[in-house]
Amino acid sequence: MPNLKEDDNALRKVLTQAKTIAVVGYSDKHHRPSYQIAQFLRQVGYKVYAVNPLIKEIDGQPSYTALQELPEPVDIVNVFRRSEYLPEIVDEAISLNAKTVWAQLGIWHQSSAQKARGVGSGE
Repeated sequence: MPNLKEDDNALRKVLTQAKTIAVVGYSDKHHRPSYQIAQFLRQVGYKVYAVNPLIKEIDGQPSYTALQELPEPVDIVNVFRRSEYLPEIVDEAISLNAKTVWAQLGIWHQSSAQKARGVGSGE
């Protein structure tokens, strides 16, 4: 998988082909970016699943404690957790065959990024 920050065509392809998105770290607080982005994604037509073990539901939709609990496969795992959680999240996403892991701005873990790209490229 190419680095989406550097390849607009790859980013466009990911976003146009995706149907389902898991938001890891989805908050029920309306002022938080994870809530606002998840709401926007729903409004533009994506099916969005909340993944947050501390919350049972957000706006009437269930929140799941882990990616493995989701009722269907997801195309994108959108991460709103601190960088130290990325290795575990990337491993879970890989085990579920998620097509893309999208860490929000400022969230970075070098070896997890390399691992995810390696899976996406068939390495």
